[in-house]
Amino acid sequence: MPMVKYYLIHWGASLSDTEKQMALNWAKEQRAAFYPNLLADAKWNNETIRPIQNSVAVDVRKVILGNLLFHDVRLSSDNTVSCSSCHGLNTGGVDNKQYSEGVGGQFGGVNAPSVYNAHYNFVQFWDGRAATLADQAAGPPLNPVEMASTSFDEICEKLNADADFSKAFKEVYPDGFNQANITDAIQEFERTLLTPNSRFDKYLKGDETAMTADELAGYDLFKKYNCATCHVGENMGGQSYELLGIKHDYFADRGTELTIEDNGRFKETKNERDRHRFKVPGLRNVALTAPYFHDGTQATLDETVKAMAKYEIGVDLNDQEVKQLVAFLHTLTGEYQGKLLVNDNDVH
Repeated sequence: MPMVKYYLIHWGASLSDTEKQMALNWAKEQRAAFYPNLLADAKWNNETIRPIQNSVAVDVRKVILGNLLFHDVRLSSDNTVSCSSCHGLNTGGVDNKQYSEGVGGQFGGVNAPSVYNAHYNFVQFWDGRAATLADQAAGPPLNPVEMASTSFDEICEKLNADADFSKAFKEVYPDGFNQANITDAIQEFERTLLTPNSRFDKYLKGDETAMTADELAGYDLFKKYNCATCHVGENMGGQSYELLGIKHDYFADRGTELTIEDNGRFKETKNERDRHRFKVPGLRNVALTAPYFHDGTQATLDETVKAMAKYEIGVDLNDQEVKQLVAFLHTLTGEYQGKLLVNDNDVH
């Protein structure tokens, strides 16, 4: 076995500083070779967090159709709910509710994650049950609590009745409306929902004036407390499943009855190890997307930062640390279509 790999495996076995540095240098070389961080300034190209791309390659014709479908209430049984009802593009890609409201005033049992930058997630939904954005788009229309359509045949019948839309759709998808084509178009649109050019991204790209001293101190704390171990990549999350309650029992402290959604990934795998494990949420635009956690119990960023420190790393943060971490999180708000994202719910 190469020595660097031996050292990585035996990281806690009284390694010398030289041996640790050898292992870290090897990891850095592997990252540069196989996962280069081309958008970041050379000073930061070994960070676990990466700047968001300005765009990705898409089929513009599909994007146009997907945009229309994303905002189309005809995907719901009573023509009242669209994808954008729960994932508003003017409210941080969420609805700012603990649980989203579906047809007939029904409420789901899990907090809606942001649709912005979901392109970067390795799976979709908190429990990872959708492998792609298209798979995710197929779920809510048939969910009896969300959009409550009985089938995609029902949806296609309504869309086919719109002669102009049907004609435009068939110019891109010759076989017309069906589940695969509808979800493919929505997926293509959602791939464009990137929010680059946050102040933090500008800093990573080399603009050392983009962040204040408090914000930089918050980023240092973010790394010191290993937040950047799970909140990685462009979306600062969405790359792994992690246990909620590593150091303390979050669900016991919450004091409310467990729900099926609290099982997390276990819902899908039935593997006991996956109970209470969730796809790590992305932190981009997090200042706009309250409330937080899968159960929407954390109303503010201050509360959320304190709770994550307690339950994930076993640390009680002091007021200064909370202030600096929250200041850092506010730098993660990016731009959509060239304009800084704001949350219309916060505009008075």
